[in-house]
Amino acid sequence: MASNQEQASYRVGEAKGHTQEKTGQVMGAAKDKACEAKDRAAGLAGHASGQGQGATEGTKQKAAEAKDKTSETAQAAKEKTAETAQAAKDKTVQSKDNTGSFLGEKTELAKQKAAEATETAKQKASETAQYTQESAVAGKDKTGGVLQQATETVKGAVVGAKDAVVNTLGMGGGDNAAAKDTTTATEKITGDR
Repeated sequence: MASNQEQASYRVGEAKGHTQEKTGQVMGAAKDKACEAKDRAAGLAGHASGQGQGATEGTKQKAAEAKDKTSETAQAAKEKTAETAQAAKDKTVQSKDNTGSFLGEKTELAKQKAAEATETAKQKASETAQYTQESAVAGKDKTGGVLQQATETVKGAVVGAKDAVVNTLGMGGGDNAAAKDTTTATEKITGDR
């Protein structure tokens, strides 16, 4: 039989071989895992790079879309401002026209009222002048009638007085000369001939 030392050596060699084999297996597995991890990492990096490039392209596209949208918004705002300004201008012109028309109508109405007032004043003045003239004529006629009546009354009184004097003096019947003198006196008093 072999000695204990040989057996122990054998066992140590055997354990060492198993250990090396196990180590080789573990190292191979680790190496495989490392290669696998490396490949996976490279794949992920490539994918990430692809995604990064896709993200960059997406970002560029989004930026271009945002720029277009901003441009469209600015253009729409510019057009809206132009429309608002035009509407304000149109409203101002219309307001000016309406004001001019309104003032023109008011001026024309004032002219018509003034013409009507002038015509009314002329008619009133004409009527007043006519009334005054008619009143003056009527007053003259009335005054003339009163004077005529007064003259007749005075003549009658003078003739009556003359007749009374002539009768009292007894000159009544036949003396024409005395009657003629009293008539002349009556005519002198009244102004009639």
